[in-house]
Amino acid sequence: MRILSLSSLLILDLLFFSISFSLSLNDSFVERNNADLNLIDANSTNSTGSFADMFDRALEKEFTENDQTEATDSGSFNNSVAEQQAVLETVARVRSKKNDTKQEKSFQLHNVFNLDNENQAEDTPTLIDRKDNVFIISNPKSKYPMLQLDLRLISELVVAIVSATCGGIAFACAGQPVITGYLLAGSIIGPGGFSFVTEMVQVETVAQFGVIFLLFALGLEFSAAKLRVVRAVAILGGICQIFLFMFLCGITASLCGAKTSEGVFVGLFLSMSSTAVVLKFLMERNSVNSLHGQVTIGTLILQDCTVGLLFAFLPVLGGSSGVLQGVISMSKSFLTLISFLAILSILTRTLVPRFLKLMISLSSETNELYQLASVAFCLLVAWCSDKLGLSLELGSFAAGVMISTTDLAQHTLEQIEPIRNFFAALFLASIGMLIHVHFLWNHVDILLAAVILVIIIKTVVVAVVVKAFGYNNKQSLLVGMSLAQIGEFAFVLLSRASNLHLVGGKVYLLLLGTTALSLVTTPLLFKLIPAVVHLGVLLRWFSPENSSEVPKSAKEVD
Repeated sequence: MRILSLSSLLILDLLFFSISFSLSLNDSFVERNNADLNLIDANSTNSTGSFADMFDRALEKEFTENDQTEATDSGSFNNSVAEQQAVLETVARVRSKKNDTKQEKSFQLHNVFNLDNENQAEDTPTLIDRKDNVFIISNPKSKYPMLQLDLRLISELVVAIVSATCGGIAFACAGQPVITGYLLAGSIIGPGGFSFVTEMVQVETVAQFGVIFLLFALGLEFSAAKLRVVRAVAILGGICQIFLFMFLCGITASLCGAKTSEGVFVGLFLSMSSTAVVLKFLMERNSVNSLHGQVTIGTLILQDCTVGLLFAFLPVLGGSSGVLQGVISMSKSFLTLISFLAILSILTRTLVPRFLKLMISLSSETNELYQLASVAFCLLVAWCSDKLGLSLELGSFAAGVMISTTDLAQHTLEQIEPIRNFFAALFLASIGMLIHVHFLWNHVDILLAAVILVIIIKTVVVAVVVKAFGYNNKQSLLVGMSLAQIGEFAFVLLSRASNLHLVGGKVYLLLLGTTALSLVTTPLLFKLIPAVVHLGVLLRWFSPENSSEVPKSAKEVD
């Protein structure tokens, strides 16, 4: 019995141990399964993080820090200054003042066109240097390339275009030349008026395309046969006019006790006429192909050709360079002009006709490609001319002459005319912005007297020169009145002369106001031409029947 009881206890112990071991195994298995599940979740999480890390590493490998436009090193500013040979000076950064408090403000018309208000998404900061020059940050640095808009430029272009349109409509309804409306509209919205347009540089740069396309269209209408008739008076007569003005003004300055160099510059300044304004009037009156129109255009083209020579002559006149250095500079400009025209002549006979025919074949369904190619060709030649030290005007006119020798001149002109008219109106409005109404009003007496004197002197001098080449009184007077204003290019000459200290401050203001007022009175002068012609007929200075008379010398040359 005792053995049986011992065996029974042993069996119970074994059974209890087996049950306990099985329970412990189950617990460990459950814990191991839970651990495995947690490890699986962790592995899945780690695999997802690894994929994102792999993607980030791939992007970092593809787009390195060198691809970012922002310089991160502390010496980048100094390196930029050293590489571009910049000069350090103090500037002030200006931001518009925003009123955080919501207060009612009185309505002002100027605020409608002012971008520096609370509705603007992002201000355009400006810088002011120690000479009170204002600069706009046109390319702010950012870490990544992004689309940037100059909302100020967009707003001011809208103001200029709309105002020019309203001015043109008003004067057209009144039966007056629309050019007058463009000029006066520009003077109203410019800094001298209500200051709707304050950033003149940007608007004037865009408006410069008006001069380019005006002369391009003139080149397309260029007739070598007709201009050959007047080439003597256009070339020799134009040169005689420039030297005659320089001589008269230089002698006058010497007699009055002023500097001779200043008088010579004034004569050079007065000899320039407005190609864009005169050309626009001749086109409106259909006088481009008339005899006096051809003489006028030939003289204006000569003035555009002498731009580079005049810039080379100013340092000599101002005493900043020697005579020998000035002669060398002018000789280089003259040789550059001859070489440029020779290259264009070769391209006109070889490449241009094939290029235009290719554009016509590719533009069978629409003229969009041909129009774009014509604009690109004009701008390319004008840009090359400017880079060679010549003028944009000369290059654009030469581009038009190159196409005028082909059979596609009229078709090109039809494609360019809408673009020309738009930019011409914008250009004339930008010229009006240079007119400070307040300044003209305060000095209207002396400026008006100066303008009348300039008109009389230029008309007489030009008419005498044209008359010396065998033209009749009527043609001479018409050419003289057409060239009686001071051209917009005179602003550039005046600015350069002021930097060279060639003219004093008071003379600068006098010439600036006279030029601006002469451009305003040019439409009135053209309006008076028929009355002057009628008066001349009544006084028997000339007769209307010989209006198309060509001088004998021109006929013999032809």
